[in-house]
Amino acid sequence: MNTPTKHQIIEQDGRPLFVVVPYDDYLELTGEAAPTATIPHEVVRRTVLEGISLMRAWREHKGLTQTTVAEAMGVSQAAYAAMERPDARPRHVTLQKVARAMGLVTEQLQPADE
Repeated sequence: MNTPTKHQIIEQDGRPLFVVVPYDDYLELTGEAAPTATIPHEVVRRTVLEGISLMRAWREHKGLTQTTVAEAMGVSQAAYAAMERPDARPRHVTLQKVARAMGLVTEQLQPADE
């Protein structure tokens, strides 16, 4: 039976001095743990059935306008609209900026074939 490791408190003169925690807990506490990149069914459905880009499906799912996302990225609405086309292939650094503007992780904007 595998028992989960708990934290350990190291004391000196009866006062807590250090806490030793499992590494996975440390990663979560520091925000360094890799976030789980999930995609809601509605976003997937619209991408597959309507043929729209993941970027557009996410933006509409979150109730954002192209202008709002473009402003958060520091680009024009027209430049953002071009990134959102189904045939567009934005660079990874661009996907990172879009993800940040929408409150996502980059992996949520990457097609499954990449």
